[in-house]
Parts: sequence; structure tokens; C-alpha cells
Amino acid sequence: MNTSYLKNLKPPIAIIGLGKSGLSALKLLNAAGFSSDQIVTFDDKNPSAQIQDPAKLRERRPQTLVVSPGFSLKTDWIQQMVQEGVFLTSEIGLGASVLSTEKVIGITGSVGKSTVTSLLGFGMKAFDSHSFAGGNLGTPLCDYALRVLQGEPRATWVALELSSYQLENCGPLKLDYSIITFLSANHLERYNDLTEYYMTKMRITEITRTLCVINKTSADAVHYASKAQCPYRLVHADNSSRQDLMPRLFLIGSHNKDNFAVAAEIAIAANWPEKALLEMTHYRGLSHRMEFVANINQVTYVNDSKATAMDSVLVATKGCLENISPSNKLYLLLGGRDKNLPWQDLAVLSTHENINCVFFGACGELARDKSGLHGEYFTKLGSAINFCQKRAHAGDVVLLSPGGTSLDEFKSFEERGDFFKTLVLSEIEA
Repeated sequence: MNTSYLKNLKPPIAIIGLGKSGLSALKLLNAAGFSSDQIVTFDDKNPSAQIQDPAKLRERRPQTLVVSPGFSLKTDWIQQMVQEGVFLTSEIGLGASVLSTEKVIGITGSVGKSTVTSLLGFGMKAFDSHSFAGGNLGTPLCDYALRVLQGEPRATWVALELSSYQLENCGPLKLDYSIITFLSANHLERYNDLTEYYMTKMRITEITRTLCVINKTSADAVHYASKAQCPYRLVHADNSSRQDLMPRLFLIGSHNKDNFAVAAEIAIAANWPEKALLEMTHYRGLSHRMEFVANINQVTYVNDSKATAMDSVLVATKGCLENISPSNKLYLLLGGRDKNLPWQDLAVLSTHENINCVFFGACGELARDKSGLHGEYFTKLGSAINFCQKRAHAGDVVLLSPGGTSLDEFKSFEERGDFFKTLVLSEIEA
């Protein structure tokens, strides 16, 4: 096992940011033999860090900075230390240094990257029980690297979600394949302009050996594809080589068909077995994000509890409408707690005669009034769900895409989504 990258890091090593990735990096460094007096932790917003003041950090004269994605590399004191010769790396860089025989797929994009990473992870498990899917999504790469250092078997395949922040500083990471899911404006508080943001995303092609698959539906991604530094292929649902699998998808919405198409293209290019592709069709989506819950008595239930913005509600509604005939109904659950939301943006839904809005919670009546949409109102989500269950018929869809936050009844959107799923699934047991 080649751990020379880790062994050659010069202490003191400063871990900048004590979020999930910073803590994972700390554990890996400890396992690689660095003692507690060789590592210093910094986080100006986390009191559990040893240091919160950059001036005091400089006094410790660190020789290596492990910078978490939440800290901009443009920060003055970070730039000054790098200019003075301090070595710069990251949690992704540390984890990547432990990789050897693994085949690695990197996934980036403004939206869709978590879904595509999870799709690939679902497929990998069908033929590689030791496979790893993580990175910006869920589990840090250093967690996988730590398991390898502790003697666990290596994965054959690794899928890494990579944010633009991580692509700025990914050290020795090399990819066999990569995917750009979709490009749209994001994180412009951190970049000078859209061009800088997009070009940071395109860095993924600089570290890709074989092929980058780019979502052809994204006009901006297609435009920037000419700047790719590796072979690339433009793919979406309509030109997918596996059209036969599209009707089998549990994923909902045309955007998710594109997500499946780019993931499947990589799986085919990488010569994955057919059972991996079939397993990917069974993927139900990220929890609480257009998540297929069940089909009960031919009524489909979809959990989109995370939708707390009007754009998200409109995307979810559009996706569900694509899956039903004009003669069937979409029961749309709207409400929760208000955060000065522009409910009037939902007025466009009034043009769809087959949408039945059902309002609930602290802001249900406000949402109904401001949107101009018609529908029943219930004080509690449970009562609204029960109403939909009694009214929905074969071919209909019941969608929880509330718009409002969860904090009127629940501690989080996750708890709200789990409540929806439990109540829906209890109908099967009854």
C-alpha cells in the first residue's frame, strides 16, 4: 500500500474546518501515525476546534493546510500561508492518496450530482460488495481510506460526488470516468462570475483519464463541453443507448431520466454487468427528494418533503404530471410553516385541471390565499394525507411537495417525510 503522500506531509498539520470532512481527515491522519501534538484544528464557527482565530493559527506555524470545502481558498490568510510555502491539500486529497487499484468515477454539476452518484452506487453494489459511493454526498472519502488502512478489502469501483469547492483542491485525485450532470448558476457568492464557476466545474475533465459524460439537456454544459480536457460524450434520455430501460425506472420526472441516462452511459462504457443496469432502474431516488414511496391500489405516492421553495414545488409537480394521463388526478400537498415565501408563483398550476391541491399546516390557508389555488385545508398533515388516500383512484398520484418548512409540526423535513411514508405504508399493512 502506498501511503507516501500521507507520510510525507510536514507537521504541524492544520485542519481548517471541523465539519464532517474535517473530522474524517483528522481520523485518517491519526491512523497514518500523526500524533495529536502534530495536528491543530481550526474553525472560526466551531468552539470544539482548538483555534478560532486565524492569527493564533499562524503562531503555530503549520506546514500543511487541510482545507475543508466550506472555507474559500481566496481567504486572505489562507492565500498568505500558501504563498509562504505552506503545503495545501484537502480531505479529498488525503483520501485519494490511499487509492491504488480502485476504478474511480467523479460526478459534478449544479444539480443532479447526488442522484447520479447514488444511482451509480446502487448499480455497483450489484457486482462489487465492497464498492464505495460518497464524497460530497454522505460519507467522506477519508472514511473509506481509513477502512482500507485498517485492513478492510478495497473496492473495485468508487463513485465520488465532487462539488466545485472540492475540485479547486483535490490533490492527487485521478478519475477513470466522470460525469457533469447539469450546469446552472450557483455559489456566485464565492466566484467572481458564472464563467469562473463553470470553469471550476470543468476541472473535473483535467483529472479524467478515459471519458466524461455530459448531460446534453443542459445548454450551458453543452456550451462548455468544448473546453473539456478529456474525451467527452453528450448524452440525455432521448439519445440513451438503453431506451429499453426507461419504462422500468422508479425515478420520477424527465430530469431524472436524464440522470439515469448519463449514469447508464458510464456503466456501459466501463463494461459493468447487465445486472448493475437493471439494479439502477430500481433506485427510488434520494430520501425526501422526489422519492417514490409506494404504489398502493395503483395510486403512486411521492415524498418530496425537502421542497421548501416554489421552484422545487414546480419541478416536482411537472415531473409527476409527466407520469399520469390527463384523465387522472395529481393530489398536491402544500403547506407547513411559512418563511415569507412567494406562494403566488404557484398560480401557474391553476392551468392544470387535473391538479387537486390539498393545503395543510400553519401556513396552509396563507398558501391557498396567496397562490389563488383552490383546495381543502387541514390543520395537520396527517389529516391531509388521509383525505388524499380516500379520494385517490387508480392511476392518480399523491405528491408531498409542501413549499413550506416542516417546523410547524416536525423537527425537520426528514421527520416530515418519514411521517408521510409511514402513514402511506401503513395502508399496505392495514
